Amino acid sequence: QAQLVESGGGLVQPGGSLRLSCVASKSIFRINTMGWYRQAPGKERELVATIISAGSTNYADSVKGRFTISRDNAKNRVYLQMNSLKPEDTAVYYCNARSEYDLQWLWGQGTQVTVSS
Repeated sequence: QAQLVESGGGLVQPGGSLRLSCVASKSIFRINTMGWYRQAPGKERELVATIISAGSTNYADSVKGRFTISRDNAKNRVYLQMNSLKPEDTAVYYCNARSEYDLQWLWGQGTQVTVSS
């Protein structure tokens, strides 16, 4: 089984909403930070949002006020609620999990988000 599995992507109209979900394998040792990154065609992968186990969050300026990251530590899940979506949000979204002291960076396979009329 994959260590990280994303779901929830799809096609949505501008102004719409999507909720992404990612579950991490219990075999990942001492996950601290989890987050979401995205990569649009022809561009570098970029940070979207991160959340640590204690609950503190960080967002890219481009998504502040529109996206909300949350997590369920007991279930090893992280979510990304995306509201007021724009065409420029179109990208493959990747779940990320880091082991203690960031010794390992693990990635999901990605889920496509397309914002278009």
